[in-house]
Formats: sequence, structure tokens, C-alpha cells
Amino acid sequence: MFPEITHDDVFRLETERLWLRWPRLADAQAFVVLINDPEVTRHTTLPRPYRSQDAEDFIRFACAANAAGESLYLVLAPKRDPNTPIGVISSEGAQSRGESRLGFWLARAFWGQGLMSEAASAFVDLVFKITSLERIVSAAAPDNIASLRLQERLGFTRTGRTVIDAADGGSLEIITTELKRGGARTTFGARRPKLSST
Repeated sequence: MFPEITHDDVFRLETERLWLRWPRLADAQAFVVLINDPEVTRHTTLPRPYRSQDAEDFIRFACAANAAGESLYLVLAPKRDPNTPIGVISSEGAQSRGESRLGFWLARAFWGQGLMSEAASAFVDLVFKITSLERIVSAAAPDNIASLRLQERLGFTRTGRTVIDAADGGSLEIITTELKRGGARTTFGARRPKLSST
């Protein structure tokens, strides 16, 4: 379970270039545009095409999960434009002592700038700092080299391969990974991410 500080929509996490904040219904149309980019969704289980109703349903679900402390879904937004979402990162299915699943996506226009590395480093550090989770698991398609490299930089190790259901009704092969408590590599070193609830 995530602690009470994360249960309110004023919670946010600050990195050098980003705010990681709760999703808002105002983000829905931007999500539709960004997620309908086939390069963004080809390695995900997000529905295609992604419609306004899908975005609104996700935002309501994410906010309810955040408020209950079951998961933590945060939108990546540039500090210079905090109302504009450019991606999402999440820790889903957190139990009091156990594991959660790390998921993330980033708009193609922002690839190659180190933004997801920046966000994920701070986010993973946060998850281990404020929960009693023993490990975080994740996954990526074998040809999603950028995602696998990011996970490896964070300290994730490969645990196997499996096949999951894809949004189009087909199947998607994925490489599974895990990061155990104490194994995280953060780019922040001794500098911890800044939290805000006001």
C-alpha cells in the first residue's frame, strides 16, 4: 500500500526537468493524440485505436487507485508546461510487503532526451522509500530495446519470457524483469527526489 501522502491529487514528485503528478480529466485529449501514435503503442497492451472514453476511463481508474493507495499512477509533465502530459509512469498492484508492477510510456516527440530515465529513477527511488515493497517487476517486448536498457540502468534483472494478451486480441511476447529492494541504481545519488503535497 502507498502511504497517505500519495492519496491526494495535490501530490507530485519533482525531478530536474519534470513534474510527476496525478492524472486529470483535462489530460484525456492529449492522451488520445499521444497514445494513437503506433510507435508509442506497438509495445504496449493499450487499446488501439485509443478513444476519448478510454482515456477518461483510465484517468478515473488511476485516480481511484491512487486515492485508495493500491497503486500510484503519475503523469509526466515538463516543468515549463506542467499542464501538458507527455507520458505516464505507474506502480500497480502494491501490497503491504510484496511486489508491484512498473509500467511507463512516453510520447515519441520526447524520446532520446533522457526524460523517462529521469522520471523512472526518481519514481523507483520513491516507491522503495515510501513503501515496504520487497521488489518491483516490469516487462518489455524483446524488440523494445530502449525500455529494456532503461530497466537495466535502474538495476532490473531479467527473469524470463512469457506471452500476454495484446489489446488487438493477439498475443505479445515479453521479457520479464525484477528489481529487488536495495538493488536500485539511482542517477540522483545522495540527492533524493523532492515530494510535494501542496
